[in-house]
Amino acid sequence: MTKKSLRGYTLFELLIVIAMVAILATIAYPVFIGVQERGKALKDMNNLRQLGVVTQLYLNDHENVLFSPTTSWMSQLYDKDGSEYLSSWDVFLSPLDNLVSPRTASDNDVNFAVSYGVNPNIYPNNTTLSAVKITIPAAFILFAPAQDSNPATVEFQGRANTTSQANLAASPNITVVGIGGGPPPPAPPLPALATSSPGGNAIGGTHSSRRQINALFADWHAENMLWTTFTNTTALPSDASADLRWVPYTPYP
Repeated sequence: MTKKSLRGYTLFELLIVIAMVAILATIAYPVFIGVQERGKALKDMNNLRQLGVVTQLYLNDHENVLFSPTTSWMSQLYDKDGSEYLSSWDVFLSPLDNLVSPRTASDNDVNFAVSYGVNPNIYPNNTTLSAVKITIPAAFILFAPAQDSNPATVEFQGRANTTSQANLAASPNITVVGIGGGPPPPAPPLPALATSSPGGNAIGGTHSSRRQINALFADWHAENMLWTTFTNTTALPSDASADLRWVPYTPYP
């Protein structure tokens, strides 16, 4: 019987295969990263929606009056024993947040991040604001990511001491505003930017190459917004309620 010769791959053929695999990987990697980022952005939006749900429950129990300025808003929503509205700290933590300090498994980590801030304009003249006084709830931002000014990565600098409920209550309020001067903007308005405390001046959004950001509005809808829309405070024909995005009503007290 005549043996058939077994033909192996040539070096050229192997190089062609390797090149094709490399090209396919180059195409697939950005798609994978995009899908992964969209998943994080969706979880971030779900966190904001949960904050909206528990804030509505809080308002139901407090005659529609928003958080007291004398203690941190986080402590008014969260209690480790579940006696308040949230018993899991995870809702305060965005998957888009590149934590400065590594997260531990404990809810009592004093460096636990808080990824979101409340609009400080709910505290007019350092008093409480009734939610029924918000002129256009669908336009007024209540919660948003509280970022720093790191140009390379998204890092939310919010911190809260959760070793005890008393420590958490004494922690500073984590706030975020979309205008440079805080409430109300002077005339002419200061340049639009996102200022968070503690934190800094954010230079862009949280995802889509920092072009977009999620926010929760006072009518409890969460929205994926362009960064330029998020920071705009000037009413335009295409954005008629921009002047009420950060200030709940006019004239502001």
